[in-house]
Amino acid sequence: MIKKSRLLLAIVLASPGIVLAQAAKNWPAPIKALEAQGVEVMGTFDAPGGLKGYAAMAQQRPLAIYLTADGKQAIVGTMVDAKGDSLSQEPLDRLVSKPMTLKTWNQLEKSSWIADGSKNAPRVIYTFTDPNCPYCNKFWNDAQPWVKAGKVQVRHVLVGILMDSSAGKAAALLSAADPQAALAQHEQQHASGGVKPLEQISVKVRAQLDANEALMQQLGSSATPTTFYKDASGKLQMVQGAPSAEMLLKVLGPR
Repeated sequence: MIKKSRLLLAIVLASPGIVLAQAAKNWPAPIKALEAQGVEVMGTFDAPGGLKGYAAMAQQRPLAIYLTADGKQAIVGTMVDAKGDSLSQEPLDRLVSKPMTLKTWNQLEKSSWIADGSKNAPRVIYTFTDPNCPYCNKFWNDAQPWVKAGKVQVRHVLVGILMDSSAGKAAALLSAADPQAALAQHEQQHASGGVKPLEQISVKVRAQLDANEALMQQLGSSATPTTFYKDASGKLQMVQGAPSAEMLLKVLGPR
């Protein structure tokens, strides 16, 4: 059974940037084996059928693990009842999704970002933005009706990963006297190159860009834009790429 679990985990953990669990607790051998593969166990719960449930996280995704009664095998997946309803969702929401949302949101708040929109906007989202990214520019333009209506504040977490000039442009925006105005001007002039990159990046701003890139990778993304928002239930959601018209309504809310 452990070999089958590993096969399933190979699919779940295919993306880079998995955060390895810290020192394993005194878990049964199958759970330790999964931890060794990069799964972080967040808590335990009682499951039907004499099984012990483990609420875990892999590549920023909730993962349910069930230990058999003899403690010798582990099953990775979703448990359903006779109606086909998930019995895994509630413990995963309680033990993984909510704590993960709080932790990730705090990390994003502490990152180096430029706000687009009113500080009094009822909705806040974070998006990793490279100044040379055309899809980031599209998302900036698509979000403007919500931003100008005061409904959403988009916090652009600046990274410089796409081109040689990306870091210099990101540094210029972060270093501007009025970063919000500089970002708006850059996005409006994106087709013609936008902001002029800094030739020399200060130690402080370089550290900010490096930290933003590290956080982006830690959260399971290597492409821009990657956007984080809270859904109607308060659960953290992630969207990669410029959102479609339908997805915009989920990310930004009603117009």
